[in-house]
Amino acid sequence: MQFGEVDIDGSLVASHSSVSEDIIVVNNGCLCCTVRGDLVKMLLKLVKEKQDKFDHIVIETTGLAKPAPVIETFCSDELVSRYLKLDGVVTLVDSKHAMQHLNEVKPRFVVNEAVEQVAYADRIIFNKIDLVSEAELEVLTKKIKHINGLAQIKLAKFGSVDMDFVLGVGGYDLERFDSEAHLDSSCSVTHQHEAGHGHHTGHHHDHAHDSAVSSVSIVSEGTLDLDEFDDWLERLIEEKGEDLYRMKGILSVSDSDQRYVFQGVHSTLDGCPGKTWGPNEKRINKLVFIGRNLDEFSLRKGFKGCLA
Repeated sequence: MQFGEVDIDGSLVASHSSVSEDIIVVNNGCLCCTVRGDLVKMLLKLVKEKQDKFDHIVIETTGLAKPAPVIETFCSDELVSRYLKLDGVVTLVDSKHAMQHLNEVKPRFVVNEAVEQVAYADRIIFNKIDLVSEAELEVLTKKIKHINGLAQIKLAKFGSVDMDFVLGVGGYDLERFDSEAHLDSSCSVTHQHEAGHGHHTGHHHDHAHDSAVSSVSIVSEGTLDLDEFDDWLERLIEEKGEDLYRMKGILSVSDSDQRYVFQGVHSTLDGCPGKTWGPNEKRINKLVFIGRNLDEFSLRKGFKGCLA
């Protein structure tokens, strides 16, 4: 399924496919509210006519599309969410020209589409790595991980990657996140490690307030009061929901032997109990916030206030 004004890629794919009817094009430009309605109709039509004939639906947007409306379609439309679940967002990065677009200065209140596509991604493919030096690739990697410290990255030439990397992602599967979650402190300049006794590294970032899109990760020992945490998240969403692109976390909560796993997109939140903590396992809280205008000091202070 492709959204865009001129269907070039769809024609190319169809020329190599014997089942051209499986390529559906919606020529309505960007995925604004109007097009979301068209997307819902098309998805429900596929469910009605071919539900037993497909394993995945791949939605390819234009290079200027914003991911949020597509994601929210799966989260907020009752009929769509009844039959389909969002597997994940995959962003293909042109290693040769990405920095130019990521650093492009937009007019005030206009969001950089390239940055948003990186921010919402669960998987990121660095394509055309043969056209850049190792130094250029290192700079690009640092930039991407500053925006999104959660996504897995794969290097590629000519867009060649294993199918397993782009299908079966489980980006919105809480059980998968519980099993696979890991935060690499080298990935995000805003990463903080906090121990229960108050020690933390990277103290020079205490009052960092990033006006661009970035990610803040918190790794902390300690036990949380889940009611306090829920109240804090609700206040955070009420005040900053538009700026919070993605949230994910695994929590150690009081009076429970199980992890608590949560995720959110803007104002939509989902959470449930996860795996049981092991008898000798350290109970570590891991949280990631990805968004715009993130106040790291405020986020860490709010989190600390929820510790039991």
